[in-house]
Amino acid sequence: MLFEVWAPQARRVALHAGGEEHPMRRDPEREGWWRAEASAGHGTRYGFAVDDGPVLPDPRARRLPDGPDGLAAVVDQGAYAWRHDWQGRDLDGAVLYELHVGTFTEAGTFDAAAGRLGHLADLGVTHVELMPVSPFPGTHGWGYDGVAPWAVHEPYGGPEGLKRFVDAAHGHGLGVVLDVVHNHLGPSGNRLPEFGPYFTERHHTPWGSAVNLDAPGSDEVRAYFTGSALALLRDHRLDGLRLDAVHALIDERAEHFLAELSAAVDALSAELGRPLFLIAESDRNDPRTTAPRGEHGLGLDAQWDDDIHHALHTALTGEAQGYYADFARAPLAALAKSLTGAFFHDGTYSSFRGRRHGLAVDRTATEARRFVAYAQTHDQIGNRARGDRLASHLSPGLAACAAALVLCGPYTPMLFMGEEWGARTPWQYFTDHQDPELAEAVRRGRRREFAAHGWSEADVPDPQDPATRLRSCLDWDEPHREPHAALLAWHRALIALRRAHVSPRTRLVDVHVAYDEERRWLCMRHGGLHVAVNLAEEGTAEIPLSVHTAAELASWGECEAPEGDGLLRLGPHSAAVLR
Repeated sequence: MLFEVWAPQARRVALHAGGEEHPMRRDPEREGWWRAEASAGHGTRYGFAVDDGPVLPDPRARRLPDGPDGLAAVVDQGAYAWRHDWQGRDLDGAVLYELHVGTFTEAGTFDAAAGRLGHLADLGVTHVELMPVSPFPGTHGWGYDGVAPWAVHEPYGGPEGLKRFVDAAHGHGLGVVLDVVHNHLGPSGNRLPEFGPYFTERHHTPWGSAVNLDAPGSDEVRAYFTGSALALLRDHRLDGLRLDAVHALIDERAEHFLAELSAAVDALSAELGRPLFLIAESDRNDPRTTAPRGEHGLGLDAQWDDDIHHALHTALTGEAQGYYADFARAPLAALAKSLTGAFFHDGTYSSFRGRRHGLAVDRTATEARRFVAYAQTHDQIGNRARGDRLASHLSPGLAACAAALVLCGPYTPMLFMGEEWGARTPWQYFTDHQDPELAEAVRRGRRREFAAHGWSEADVPDPQDPATRLRSCLDWDEPHREPHAALLAWHRALIALRRAHVSPRTRLVDVHVAYDEERRWLCMRHGGLHVAVNLAEEGTAEIPLSVHTAAELASWGECEAPEGDGLLRLGPHSAAVLR
């Protein structure tokens, strides 16, 4: 079997495979690459020693059975017998469901999560979006401190566990999207710098030195991350990737890394004969993220839209701290602008950033499906001091209003696991760092961060306490109790209405919103649908529609459809979808 590794600055490299050492030779055709032949097969443990240093796992390891600090294991990608022939499922008409493997069930494994996929199929979602599953130290964590982007976290079930999960999802008709992190590696177990210039001091990110996308040696670094993405899509039959914090991918080359990656994914899609897509998380509010490469865009298929979340959150809760401040001044106006133009900050001043931010979207040419809308995500819940969900503060009626605007709007909607039944279990920040000093630093940093916002240390859960993770696991008894059962039925009905009535190709220019800031009602219209909510605590809202009569498709709370006068009457904390 041929083993290869990129170590451009090494004087000597040795392969250790199956308990034997093999000197490696430079590849005469690829600068910086070393190669050696050795007897090996599926499961053989191996690693590389650079300049007589310790034996380290392969940077391109497909499996790390003993965690990031152990040896790699050879994986025969053809060994898994796929049970379902899958033709793929693209983003048109998608309803995404963000899921964290470690807390979706208390067992916290791929197989346990697969046992709940029938619930998601019955709900009507189209794609499961898994939070990162790259290996990280310990057993439980969010996954954003992974250190081996080609491999799969062993405590979840490793690469074969992921294949079983994807196979099971496809058997239920569900696509699978995987969240991947290219902008940094975790603080513990990252051995890439010992092999080559994977990071550069030219740029810095919140996590330290930036990934080397434009300095000397960056050709191979770009190929490393692109290759990991293609391998995950191809070998695990994924349908798409969600790219974490792409604004932290600092690249001054003429062709941005993301454009290179999107071209490679399009080529793989053509090769495999099934659709593949990329979704970006971006803080830039930049239309070029999803603009075609031929129009000097990055060519990604969609991007998360935090502005819709921020506007909706302030309208529902009245919170006004931090980045919510600009939205909270007139939350329904902010929501109306975000629903019709995707971005609230589209070149406007951001008080949180202390500067102008964003760029306006061409509403006449841009389809709403390019933006992912949501009322909750792992970030927006877990990065609160207590990890509290909306349902722990809002009435069921307000939760129903949020669902109507997200699920029956023109944007690609996404739910965070448990949101469909108004879960009240928190989703808190938890880690399992094995290094005691790092564990204590994370613990102190978390408390210090929230102390600056007025929280006492006692209010901030200890990330290293196993109880923090256990509190964050979904309670699967909740959906069988009220008001959770009613909210679950409401979400199921809205998703069915979306499938029947919402065009996946709606342009932003065809989305219209009317609202009354003082009376706290809002009505969104696109295609033949009206989606109306009354967020007020008391009083009936009389909402003028663009038509004299409309048929009620679904409603929550008090609702009187217009019968010739064009006025929809909604009680407090009520929502309606009409055609």
